[in-house]
Amino acid sequence: MKKILLLSLLVFLSMPLFAEYGIGVKLGVGENDPKSMNEMFDVYGGDKTEGDGIFSLEFLYEFPLQAGDEVNKLGIKAGFDFYGENELKIKNYYYGVRGRFTENTWALPVTGYYKYDGGLKNFSFYGGLGFTFIRTEVELGSEDFSKSKLFAHIAGGAEYRFTQLFALGLDLKYNIGAKLEKEGGTLSDRSGFSGALAGRFYF
Repeated sequence: MKKILLLSLLVFLSMPLFAEYGIGVKLGVGENDPKSMNEMFDVYGGDKTEGDGIFSLEFLYEFPLQAGDEVNKLGIKAGFDFYGENELKIKNYYYGVRGRFTENTWALPVTGYYKYDGGLKNFSFYGGLGFTFIRTEVELGSEDFSKSKLFAHIAGGAEYRFTQLFALGLDLKYNIGAKLEKEGGTLSDRSGFSGALAGRFYF
């Protein structure tokens, strides 16, 4: 572990000073399968809301593969994803069941990627992979459940650079094994594809 941290520090210190930094804001939708909540709905009914939306903030760092190369770049980005809430309200007097099921999930993805930079007034394309730390918090009546997990993801996308400062793009991601289970139930499952519109500011 110490060797990995030391190597990471050396790589960071060796990065060129003319690299580019960026901040992004993303809005999108993704796969969402609250299995346990849906099973309760099938039995007891109620008012159900499934949150497929995703709001994200990201920070990125890009640098050329070789000095003077403005086209081929490597980058790393870290984000903070907020997933839409899943909610089920049960008021089934026939079964004598009442309660409220809510599930909130957030995630911290880190992605390393290659970028083909088309420059100003042009399209750029990127592709990469990384890992995501995800956490789900569920409230079922007066009981609280939570679960965290680390999983891999694949990412790619394109953006158009309107100015030196601003770009607008489309991001696609595939989560591999983002299913969180506890005590025999599925709290959250965000495995699969997601897509988002991304606005990025470069410095």
